[in-house]
Amino acid sequence: MEKILREKLVNGQFSNVPALRSKMMRAIKGANTKSTEQKFQKALIDAGITYFQVNAKLIGNPDIFFPFYHVVVFLDGCFWHGCPKCGHVPKSNTSYWRTKIERNKERDIQKRLILHEQGYEIVEYWEHELKEDLSRCVKLLANIIEDNLIRISSYAV
Repeated sequence: MEKILREKLVNGQFSNVPALRSKMMRAIKGANTKSTEQKFQKALIDAGITYFQVNAKLIGNPDIFFPFYHVVVFLDGCFWHGCPKCGHVPKSNTSYWRTKIERNKERDIQKRLILHEQGYEIVEYWEHELKEDLSRCVKLLANIIEDNLIRISSYAV
């Protein structure tokens, strides 16, 4: 745990957290992350969008990477990345969680700025956007890929 986060907790650790709450918070770590990513990947394949990589070794660890098109995709969980629509801060250890989520948001901005400076097109979807209208998200991504292909092709001429 980072020092700045540890300082937000009494004695540097979580305390007075009921067992049920502790279990629920531990479960958040990876809850639905894999299934959300897999559903999105399947939707891409179903739409005929291929030639992407998952777990690419790029700064910021994008969820999906299209190397030929110079496009990276981030599928951001509403809790961990502080979604303005449905993200929230837990009522216990509020100072810790507020700091943690703000640090995540700052890190996201820094890493994505670096990727942008390296010439990558950044596409970000909130978890709730994917749940609400997955096909719309895929169509938007297809348009971005097409635009990038045209842009890249114009450099080659």
